[in-house]
Amino acid sequence: MKEFIEFIAKHLVDNPEAVQVEQFDDGDKKIRFVLHVDDKETGKVIGKMGRTAKSIRTLLSAVAAKQGLRVTMEIPDKVSSGEPQIAH
Repeated sequence: MKEFIEFIAKHLVDNPEAVQVEQFDDGDKKIRFVLHVDDKETGKVIGKMGRTAKSIRTLLSAVAAKQGLRVTMEIPDKVSSGEPQIAH
């Protein structure tokens, strides 16, 4: 699933080398993914009104359900203050 997220994200951004996906096992068949992209391209993976991110999460959930897992995906976003914010 990590490779799946990387594949999609790399095809959405102009700088695919900056795409990184972290995977955390939250126990009890739950996995959390954190998608990092270049700060200027965060909007490309989130999309208008979050539609792109929601679509990625929907596909990810379908893949995970077949494996009996529950997954979440976070996209950290740096705001003008420089502090990271998490887009859910």
